[in-house]
Amino acid sequence: MKVVTLCGSMRFQNEMMEIAEKLAREGECVLTPVYMVTKDYEISEEEVKRLKLEQFKRIELADEVFVVNVDGMLERVRWRRLSLRRGMGKG
Repeated sequence: MKVVTLCGSMRFQNEMMEIAEKLAREGECVLTPVYMVTKDYEISEEEVKRLKLEQFKRIELADEVFVVNVDGMLERVRWRRLSLRRGMGKG
């Protein structure tokens, strides 16, 4: 079993959840971003920073990183995350 971390824009939350389900059914251990589902809640700058650090930790723990790239969109931050993995000797 591999540990797979999903990355992608939160605009594609549904697609990432479908991919996570598929990978889990195939026997992979899937780490995903935190999906904001609470209505009428404003997230603070501090929380945003903490969530980003948590995602970097999920990337660090992964054997593989799966970047969900819908419609050819790949944000700059995704490249930074992938570069982080390369710096750790994982990609």
